Amino acid sequence: MTVYEYLCRECGVFEVDRPMGTAVPEVPCPRCARNARRRFCPPLLSRAPSALAVAHAREEKSRDEPEVVDRVPPRPAHRGGRPPGHPALKRLPKW
Repeated sequence: MTVYEYLCRECGVFEVDRPMGTAVPEVPCPRCARNARRRFCPPLLSRAPSALAVAHAREEKSRDEPEVVDRVPPRPAHRGGRPPGHPALKRLPKW
């Protein structure tokens, strides 16, 4: 048996056990009975360490609910008027 993940827009992610290669694109959600779409992910990712699981959840959310930027972020203030140069440029010969 293979574990397939499905995503219900109302209830979230749930797993379905099926023989390998028999997954269907949509199944009814066991909680609300609405159609849930199959979610493609690497094997056993739902059982990954917490930091990896959090990063994966953030990536999934950004795909389905991207953050919208409504303005340009402010420019950082620099002391002395000019922004500092890249540290590697200080090692170059001066002409």
